[in-house]
Amino acid sequence: MAYIPRLKQEYKDKVVSALTEEFGYKNVMEVPKLKKIVLSRGVGAAVADKKLVDHAVDELTAITGQKAVATISKKDVATFKLRKGMPIGARVTLRGERMYEFLDRLVTTALPNVRDFSGIKATGFDGRGNYNLGITEQIIFPEMNIDKINRISGMDISFVTSAATDKEAKSLLTEMGLPFQKN
Repeated sequence: MAYIPRLKQEYKDKVVSALTEEFGYKNVMEVPKLKKIVLSRGVGAAVADKKLVDHAVDELTAITGQKAVATISKKDVATFKLRKGMPIGARVTLRGERMYEFLDRLVTTALPNVRDFSGIKATGFDGRGNYNLGITEQIIFPEMNIDKINRISGMDISFVTSAATDKEAKSLLTEMGLPFQKN
């Protein structure tokens, strides 16, 4: 028997029926699903020190379990001493089982490690059913060894769903376990 991540099985068993009941979908294929999770991290000081991008790539790789890639600048910006083609950040895109595993670790272990945590803000929706979340410290993830970190920095996490509206996306992510703040 093949391994199925806990949240993927929970999506099939509970989330589909809950969303169908809430929004009245006629077909199972209408129910929104999580397509991918993108973690990205800009390293502004990378203009002066190229090794900071390597550290960012290594940290994202350790957090996600998938090789991260360096992002490069698309144009010259003289005020920031930035040239086209310079590495300025890191990102990784998670799909399939790794996506569900990361979401599970984010909800069960990483977010509860945030100091004075009262839920994530529900204002990060983009109008097309996608949600963006900013994290201020990478040390909330248990994969990070605090002794090997040279600089505490944050990252952006984007949840891309197949939902048509923000209301459907919020219901989907709430059912998947993301703890939104109560208004």
